[in-house]
Formats: sequence, structure tokens, C-alpha cells
Amino acid sequence: MVSFAEALAGGRPLFLDGATGTQITARGGEAGPIANLNCPDIVSAIHADYRDAGADILLTNTLTANRIYLEHAGLAVRFEEINRIGVELCKRAAAGRCYVCGDMTSTGKFLEPLGEYTEEQFYENAFEQAGLLARCGVDCIIIETMTDVRETCIDVRAAKDATGLPVIASMAFDPAGGDFRTMMGDTVEKAVSELAKAGADAIGVNCGTIDPFEAASVIRRMRALTNLPLAAQPNAGKPELSAGQVTFGLGPEEFAEGVVRCFEAGAILVGGCCGTTPRHIAALVARLRA
Repeated sequence: MVSFAEALAGGRPLFLDGATGTQITARGGEAGPIANLNCPDIVSAIHADYRDAGADILLTNTLTANRIYLEHAGLAVRFEEINRIGVELCKRAAAGRCYVCGDMTSTGKFLEPLGEYTEEQFYENAFEQAGLLARCGVDCIIIETMTDVRETCIDVRAAKDATGLPVIASMAFDPAGGDFRTMMGDTVEKAVSELAKAGADAIGVNCGTIDPFEAASVIRRMRALTNLPLAAQPNAGKPELSAGQVTFGLGPEEFAEGVVRCFEAGAILVGGCCGTTPRHIAALVARLRA
């Protein structure tokens, strides 16, 4: 395969995988990075199923495996093990057929003055995880499901400094009075401007409380603001609470239709987030590779 940077510049759609956490739960495991240790066979099978569905890029099961997040979960002592095994499982499933993307997200904590953490602490936290993922052999980094542009920019700079690899930065947006904003109130325009300045190689949208068709509206706004590659990984519909469980109602075909709209709006990296399955990704691949 060509390098991920070359593939990103190639112009054809690149297919990301779909949800890992909801798939782990659906298959009887405990969601989160601890699954790399407690049920590695499930994690490996999920990666392989997305590979067989046609994904070009598999994300490691390391989303919340940064040290600050793990400290508050009582798992910091297993930081290196969780990340190393997460990459190993993903690389084994990729079998040289897919790019392996190191998955990162927020600390779950707030920066000063809202919280107790400094920008330096967040930078060091992201630098450590990105560096470890790179040493384990990932092809690129994604920093996703982010709600604070300030924190995301810190993480982008840290990941670029630690690895030199392509970095995708993806924000989670919610409907807001006819517009879209992150939980922290950041606009689409602010996200694109600040993330581009921070050095992101691609910018995108994932998760949040919007559906794939609304995600296409966000992508359209982004495309009007930047020439950088764009990524769309919407959920399988809006989250709904049913019998105490969060569910996502879009089936594979309707999900695929929405993500095709994201592609038409300008996204080159397309995949899924919460509630999506290998069937959702297979339906999307069938539409865009036809």
C-alpha cells in the first residue's frame, strides 16, 4: 500500500470503520480500552469484520486510553499495555490490507479556569499516548469525539510533534438553534479555523447528537472554509433512550444514504460512529465503490 499521506491526497474515498464500543457490548464484552485485555478475541473479531466489510482504515481500541483518563478510571498502571495490545490487535486484523489508525480523544477533564488541568499537562498527556501509538506501528492518528476546540488543538500539536504522522481531528456537534455547536459552544467556523492553524491534516465530524444527514450539513460548511481533507463518521442516527439503554435507529441502507450525502458535500474520509456495525460500513462501501 502507498503511505497514508499519499492515500489521503489521492482523491478517492477512504473508508473508516464503524463503532467499536457498541459492538463490544453487543458481543458480550465490556466496552472501552480495557477490552484489549479482558476480551481481546472480541476486539480482534470486530476489527476483522470491518476489514471484510471493506474498510480501508481500522481504528485501534484506544479511544480513552490516555493517561489522565485512565488515572481517573484506576487503570493508569496499565497505560502502556492497553495501548500496545490495542495496536497489536488492530494490526493483526488489518493483515496489511488496511491502514491502522491510532485512536485518541479527550481527557474527560477541563482545562483551567474551568478545571484544574493546564495546557502543558494536556499537551504532555497527548504527546505520551500519540508517541506510544506511533512506536507500536500505527499509520496515522485520529483525535475524535472532541467537544472543546482548545483541547483539540493542543492534542493535534502534541500528536504532530510526537509522531510526524498525519493527524485527523474530528469534532462532535449538536443541533443548536438552527446551527451546530459542540458541547462547549464551539462553532463549525471556529473548529475549522483553529484546527487548521494547529496543523491538522484532515478535519471532520463524528458522534454528537446529529444524524448522518445533519453531518452532511456540517461537512458542507467545513468545505466552504477549508481545502483540507474532510472526514465524516456519524452515528447510526440520533441517540435515543429505550428501556434504560441508548440506541441508534438507522439501518445500514439509510445510514449509507446519509454518509453518501457527506461524501457529496466534500468528505473524503467516511465511516461510522456509535451504533454502526460492519453491515453499515458494507452498505456504505457498496454505494461509493459501485
